[in-house]
Amino acid sequence: MCSGRVDLEFVLRALSNGMDGVFIGGCRLNECNYVTQGNYHALNTALLSRRIMEHVGLNPERLSIEFMSAGEGIRFAEVTNAFVKKVKELGPLATGEGIDKEELRAKLTIVRELVPYIKQVKKEKLRTRLTNEEEYDTFFTREEIEALFRGVASYYIEPGKCQACMICARRCPVEAIISAKNCVHVIEQEKCIRCGTCQEVCPAQFDAVRKLSGEAVPPPLSEGKRTIVRKAAG
Repeated sequence: MCSGRVDLEFVLRALSNGMDGVFIGGCRLNECNYVTQGNYHALNTALLSRRIMEHVGLNPERLSIEFMSAGEGIRFAEVTNAFVKKVKELGPLATGEGIDKEELRAKLTIVRELVPYIKQVKKEKLRTRLTNEEEYDTFFTREEIEALFRGVASYYIEPGKCQACMICARRCPVEAIISAKNCVHVIEQEKCIRCGTCQEVCPAQFDAVRKLSGEAVPPPLSEGKRTIVRKAAG
């Protein structure tokens, strides 16, 4: 499997399941078998993952990424053995950091829910091809990750303003908006990736989509109350 298919969710899921460490192995950089250079994406994903691990209180050395060819069996054995030794030195996940396991699991659950949002916000950096190892440690900064999580917003369609034009529903990249003719639209928060497309495309004369930061999203109208009653002309 191409290492370019390694997703941030895979790393976080492994940690959520109690894995003490995660190892990613990929082809040598600039030697991609599929010409997609997916190993650069894997590298950036690993660098982002390590910063997020720091953010939730985990030692980033619990995640390792190495690049080698299929013929380097000895090197593979060496790097994996070294990684296993390092993880054993760090101790069990959470315990080694002095963190409560349930608290850590709760933090990872929150971050996992934000994976689509994180990937959307950082998509351009994740596509970058880093050619200098000296850039690795500073490509994603602690301050950048802190700002990333501070900036998380939710979007809500105000029932009194929605005119059921269906523009937001058609443009939503993940089909997270429940829509029907003459019915107030509702954003499914579990599907929403916080990209803000709905707010961008909502007609200015309606201004029905509200961006919420640091506050809970109001509960949606029940299905029986979503019908828009329009006044007759004249």
